Amino acid sequence: MHILHVETGRFLYGGALQVSYLINRLQREGISNTLVCPPGSAIADAITPPAITVEVALAGDLDIGFVGRLRRVIKTTKPDLVHLHSRRGADVLGGIAAALEGTPCVLSRRVDNPESRWVIPIKYRLYDHVITISEEIRRVLLDGGLSGKQITCVRSAIDSDAWNLAPERGWFLTEFNLPEDARVFAIAAQLIERKGHRHLLKALPSLLERWPELHILVLGQGPLYGELVEIATKKPFLGKVHVIGFRQDIKRILPNLFAVVHPADAEGLGVALLQASSAGLPIVATRAGGIPEVVVDGETGYLCPPGDTTAIADAMNSLLSNPDTARRMGEAGKRRMQDEFSVDVMARGNLAVYRQVLEAAGQG
Repeated sequence: MHILHVETGRFLYGGALQVSYLINRLQREGISNTLVCPPGSAIADAITPPAITVEVALAGDLDIGFVGRLRRVIKTTKPDLVHLHSRRGADVLGGIAAALEGTPCVLSRRVDNPESRWVIPIKYRLYDHVITISEEIRRVLLDGGLSGKQITCVRSAIDSDAWNLAPERGWFLTEFNLPEDARVFAIAAQLIERKGHRHLLKALPSLLERWPELHILVLGQGPLYGELVEIATKKPFLGKVHVIGFRQDIKRILPNLFAVVHPADAEGLGVALLQASSAGLPIVATRAGGIPEVVVDGETGYLCPPGDTTAIADAMNSLLSNPDTARRMGEAGKRRMQDEFSVDVMARGNLAVYRQVLEAAGQG
């Protein structure tokens, strides 16, 4: 079996990280893989031979020329199936390219935002099957009118052992200029509105007053970066909220944290939450999208209603007041990642869909 994967993200986190996990694991099953990605994408370095990487330029959702460029790759590599992993440009344009070449096509959907009921029957006609990374995203598509026969949930995965590293307290405090007594929460997410940074900021003043040792690391990149940097220079956030930006060494950072907070308004599943739990951290998050499929309320962290800043503050306060409980939650989350979100489980789920699609196409 030869699969052509299309991933247009330029940085190795979220969906792109999942694609690297999948390709490298499929190769152990004897599956041949080709990856299409934009020039300079970080995922190219994460894919191990004998998988082949083909760089194809993509200027965005309206880059119609991408259809022709991808068709040429399909003609050259002759895959049995095309798997589209990205929303940016790759979903519709990639589906058109695969359809024009008569190649079976699978789409991974990683976001939970609803689509118009008149768009769904037109757009999703391009795909033989849709893989959602959470049951919540599957529900959104069902509510939009897509047939359940065309949808399978295969949750995102985490290489939990790789994220289970020992803390380096001295390095951590020096790297981020933190005091010896610092207890640090982090929010690791794109700096965009739906990740809910504003809710955390609104919840913080009372916490900072009660817990002077509390510090917040804001990790990630996006259009809100400048705004957040400016806010961090004002009271009561000055010296307490640290807008770090994107870091390549998130694995090294996580073990030194007290907890992770994720106050999102919408979320497909939340790969950053898988990483945090694998590192043994308790989580304060919202009941948005697929997050409740990752965080078990009262067991691996606390879940709050989206936008409820009082509940977010109360949950963070509860962890700070009960460090033993926080530690137990972190350990429970780590066990859950090992049992339910392994790369092996995710790869087997995708492979089962491939076989189903190819059998239906008469290639099984």
